Amino acid sequence: MSSRDSFFKYITEGYTTKGDYIPIGAAMLDGETITGAHVKIPLKTLNRHGLIAGATGTGKTKTLQVLAENLSNKGIPVLLMDIKGDLSGLAQPSPGHAKITERHEKIGLPFEPSAFPVELLTLSEQNGVRLRATVSEFGPVLLSRILDLSETQSGIVSVIFQYCDNNKLPLLDLKDFKKILQYATQEGKDEFNEAYGRISTSSTGAILRKIVELEQQGADLFFGETSFDTQDLLRIDENGRAYINIIRLTDIQDRPKLFSTFMLSLLAEIYSTFPEQGDSDQPELIIFIDEAHLIFDEASKALLNQIESIVKLIRSKGVGLYFVTQNPTDVPEDVLSQLGLKIQHALRAFTAKDRKAIKLTAQNYPDSEYYDTEEILTSLGIGEALVSALDEKGRPTPLAATMMRAPMSRMDILTDDELKALQSNSKLVKKYNETIDRESAYEMLNDKIKQAEADELKEKAKKEQEAIEKAASKKRSRSTRSRSTAMNPIVKVLTSATFIRSVFGILTKVMKK
Repeated sequence: MSSRDSFFKYITEGYTTKGDYIPIGAAMLDGETITGAHVKIPLKTLNRHGLIAGATGTGKTKTLQVLAENLSNKGIPVLLMDIKGDLSGLAQPSPGHAKITERHEKIGLPFEPSAFPVELLTLSEQNGVRLRATVSEFGPVLLSRILDLSETQSGIVSVIFQYCDNNKLPLLDLKDFKKILQYATQEGKDEFNEAYGRISTSSTGAILRKIVELEQQGADLFFGETSFDTQDLLRIDENGRAYINIIRLTDIQDRPKLFSTFMLSLLAEIYSTFPEQGDSDQPELIIFIDEAHLIFDEASKALLNQIESIVKLIRSKGVGLYFVTQNPTDVPEDVLSQLGLKIQHALRAFTAKDRKAIKLTAQNYPDSEYYDTEEILTSLGIGEALVSALDEKGRPTPLAATMMRAPMSRMDILTDDELKALQSNSKLVKKYNETIDRESAYEMLNDKIKQAEADELKEKAKKEQEAIEKAASKKRSRSTRSRSTAMNPIVKVLTSATFIRSVFGILTKVMKK
């Protein structure tokens, strides 16, 4: 048997599946595409997470697009982070091209241009479905980790949440949270001291500064109502294809704190609301996190620990996470070790640091008698990648240098008119894009403070009136006494001792006679 035939058998046996799968291309040997040696990803193992990596311009985004399209066709909803703004073309069919036709002939797969059901989402004021969450939904633990607070400061946040729960004060947006922090050390100081103990103004000041930092990255747009329901990510269209939800992030590339805040919030909400699924034939939802280094570069240690925990646990909810980045070293090792599917596009060795990174990357892949992994990592062309997946029993599949299939949708952005049309037809825009600012902690505390001030003024006025009345009463009393003790001159003469002696003297003389 020739090496080509043995390689073909090696790949086809290694990628044989009993259940449904996604074909992503054909394996290559010595730079030649082996037609029909299809590299398949079993749907059963897609919730084991994955990585798409490679240097700029090597085809990562197109690979992400291919996976999203095929998942949609299989009825598996997708959530994409579109940081570069080049994924909206999923909503329109590919115009086709001779090179695409040639590529698919080599692979041995038909090429069928197709548009897909797409929903555009946004964290900012861009066109799209507005994504929001309330401060209460974050909870004290997650909010403290996002703000990177100390243990003492985290304790204060927990006390604030407890106070709001006990007093039915809704924490909806950041102004609510800032107001209650100020109240705890100012107008409500005595109330808090009595119920929870003394709260340090230096600690609340430090927390407020962290909140302001988060606000400066646009978080005030994210916190509030109406909260996004994660079940709306799971919609299926009338043709049985799942929606591809695209979060437009082109205007927050320089605001990684907001990006990581949103991602952690979303993953925590999905984990807490999705039912346990265990091992099933296909996942419930697949999330692609493009430019993944934006999450990890700016994340605190507490935040990283939270992300790592969710990555480990969320698989049981039927959710797969796929990180898209330039270099696998951008992803922490504890997260990288959890990733079952690895699609590695070409890496470039321009510096000693690059060569070291390539050597480390090569060690993440299983050994193969057909490839020198370090060498092939630098020789892959555009649209080619090293692939290692998990079979249906959770074992690594054979390492395959793969000619990737082309996207069926447009490999370009939508025009402004196409974006407007997509937005106008969206049911979710009507549901989430109305801004609601109902009475919450901010307004209720302001009312409470105003009422307390009014009561204080009323009490002060009452005391002043009582003082005035008391003073007037004393004055009247003194006046009465003064009048009663002021003697008439005649009375004074008649009651004097001299007058009385004279009278007694005259009476004595009269009686002697």
